Amino acid sequence: MPLLERSGLAPLRLAGRTLLPIVQGGMGIGVSAHRLAGNVAAHGGVGTLSSVDLRRHHPDLMERTRGLGVGAAAKACINAANLEALEREVHAARRIAGGFGLLAMNVMRAVSDYAAYVSRSLEAGIDAIVVGAGLPLDLPDLASDHPHVALVPILSDSRGVQLVVRKWERKKRMPDAIVLEHPAHAGGHLGAARVEDLGDPRFDFDRCIPETLAVLRAAGIENTTPIIAAGGIRCLADIRRVQSLGAAGVQLGTPFAVTREGDAHPEFKRVLAEAREEDKVEFTSVAGLPARAVLTPWLAAYLKAEPRLQAVAHVKERCTKVFDCLAQCGLRDGKAGWGQFCIDQQLAAALRGDVKRGLFFTGRGTLPFGSQIRSVHELLVKLLGGHADMEPATA
Repeated sequence: MPLLERSGLAPLRLAGRTLLPIVQGGMGIGVSAHRLAGNVAAHGGVGTLSSVDLRRHHPDLMERTRGLGVGAAAKACINAANLEALEREVHAARRIAGGFGLLAMNVMRAVSDYAAYVSRSLEAGIDAIVVGAGLPLDLPDLASDHPHVALVPILSDSRGVQLVVRKWERKKRMPDAIVLEHPAHAGGHLGAARVEDLGDPRFDFDRCIPETLAVLRAAGIENTTPIIAAGGIRCLADIRRVQSLGAAGVQLGTPFAVTREGDAHPEFKRVLAEAREEDKVEFTSVAGLPARAVLTPWLAAYLKAEPRLQAVAHVKERCTKVFDCLAQCGLRDGKAGWGQFCIDQQLAAALRGDVKRGLFFTGRGTLPFGSQIRSVHELLVKLLGGHADMEPATA
């Protein structure tokens, strides 16, 4: 906090807490689990776990779900294992955080088990639910028994914010914060309808943040619903700029993914840390949304074969990849304009550092330490304008 004061930045006030204005974004599959989220929270920031397929961090749960075949019984068993893993991860992150910061769970609206992930996260005692990849219009209903848990939608423009605010107002519960994610700079699934729309000026922070503030002001919640800017934030100057526009904080993904405490394999971190801007590509994901990732051998081969795969796309009776994870899937549902691959398998390959088979999501911009792998502490210190080799404060 003394370093925050010297930086000239305002703190983030969320869920009754005064925090660093830095949120670690949720990254699946398993990239942001208990180690990363717990350590970010321990330093006074917002640490975010990603809910999808967390069993991959638990050998006993992976063994329990091995060789199940396909079908409803297999899906039910995998879903149960993932919910158990989610609860374990929340408790493990809580132990690392030691009562500091804030712990959030990122849940994609696009996953078929969305409601179950939200409910189990709430039961496990999470501090906040963050929802992207779709409009979480029903989130207040799912969290009605947990009035003190912060509810945070991820959106990309003021129109989406206005829609959510209007719908939630009828449910007598307003967002506790809004993440505004710029699709031209963020990694992973992006909040635009098509790849061609990524550069639309309505997403620019200079326009989007003031417009969103106007929406919140009209609803009477401007002072109680902080805006968190996400996408391409890499340094103190970036944080200062968005705070000058009216944002209360920032969210970063890739810089945290490559920290020592990041939950992915060291090879995963190396690929992201060494990726140049020309190595990053936008394409249509299996969920039909634009996505941004590193052009690995697998992705290059897939994009070359995509026209042929889309030409023969057809509806499958059931998911042929065992884990039926998305409510709508280009591969399973035969959607020709969508990606024709299993996103769970490709992200799981990346998690374990398999460069030949993995899909490595990444945001734009040079990382704070270039290709170096540094700690969460060093990253936070650098973002606040201090020297990265400063020692952590001791009680």
